[in-house]
Amino acid sequence: MLDIKYIRENPEKVQKNAVNKGYNDLSVKELLTLDAEKRDLQMQVDELREQRNVVSTKIKKGKPDQNLVNQGKQIKIALAEREEYLRATEEKFIELLKKFPNMALDSVPVGFSEDENVAVKIVGDLPKFNFAPLSHAELAEKRGWLDVDRAVKIAGSRFVYVKGDLARLEFALWQFGIDTLTNQEKIREIIADADLTDKVSDRAFTFVLPPAVAKTAVFEATGRLNKLEQTYKVEEEDLWLNASAEHTLSPMFMDEILDEKDLPIRLLGYTTAFRREAGTYGKDTEGMFRLHQFNKLEMESFTAAEMSYHEHLFMVAIQEYLTAALGLPYRVLEKCTFDIGRPNAKGVDIEVWLPSQGKYRETHTADYITDFQARAMKTRVRRVNGTLELAHTNDATAYSERPLIGIIENFQNQDATVNVPKVLQPYLGGKKII
Repeated sequence: MLDIKYIRENPEKVQKNAVNKGYNDLSVKELLTLDAEKRDLQMQVDELREQRNVVSTKIKKGKPDQNLVNQGKQIKIALAEREEYLRATEEKFIELLKKFPNMALDSVPVGFSEDENVAVKIVGDLPKFNFAPLSHAELAEKRGWLDVDRAVKIAGSRFVYVKGDLARLEFALWQFGIDTLTNQEKIREIIADADLTDKVSDRAFTFVLPPAVAKTAVFEATGRLNKLEQTYKVEEEDLWLNASAEHTLSPMFMDEILDEKDLPIRLLGYTTAFRREAGTYGKDTEGMFRLHQFNKLEMESFTAAEMSYHEHLFMVAIQEYLTAALGLPYRVLEKCTFDIGRPNAKGVDIEVWLPSQGKYRETHTADYITDFQARAMKTRVRRVNGTLELAHTNDATAYSERPLIGIIENFQNQDATVNVPKVLQPYLGGKKII
């Protein structure tokens, strides 16, 4: 969440940022009114506590004076009343403060729909076919790689059985991503190619299998709990299913102090994720494009403040490397204020070309979050000089199942076979075509 001191000093800027991000119902004036009430009540409580202590000390020193005892009782009643007002006001204040989005960087384009995201880079040639290409859903069903009907029977709509060579191709994708990001030499290569040498660490990622659920307070601290559109609740439990691996990676060091010498901490997490995906329709619900259950390999990092922006650029460079390694045509988008999300100060998407739709579709997202999550999670960094500061967090997709869609559609043959990207062939026993 945002620093209240920053909001006090920049009320107009914070209000404008909320509007630019689509949070038109938030009022900085209302928040600052609660803040002032809370501080005033805190002063009253502190004064009453001091009076209570003075009276208590006097009573303990000698024979209790009835007037003094009565005074103590009145102070106790008044204190209890003020403390209850303070508790209620603090609760309202925190609830409203949590709703305010992170401040977008000045470089983020202002926009009020995802159509206003800005393409900053296009890579690769679009495929040309001498036949009518199939969509991934049509081809996968034809080859018996997806069984939608039986999945609907078992779990309902927007679930699938992934089978055969497509299931093996998915595991090849995960293994290639893991092998790449846990290899320090490969990390150095990516850093050099992105002109980030001496700007970011060459430390490799640690592979993690995180929990797939989080408690309400934990999920709220990450700024990712979206109850209506995205997140599934576990009935009769204080648990929510994660909607991406970073949702349980980012709070991993909640209420902890990290040593500066250990930074950056880079995690690569794999988990099955669950999303309600409310409001989606049409081609977005075909095949395996936008499922309620899917798998994902996600990057998460913890840095000091001055390193976090270049860490974000580094993660985008990784995403480009992983996409280009598959041979997929893609473009890079700078997301506008409306589309970057509440916790983000900046966001980048990578979109892969899908022939069946005749357009680029999102496969990767990189989120630059600054100290927004760390403030609520109370994740801090102890500097070498002993001072404490909030950590900065970054997260970014390594691979989801979306690149599989790109592979099927871009590398399909007329006989409904699919050419396997060269980097994935070793993980399929050398198989070049599936």
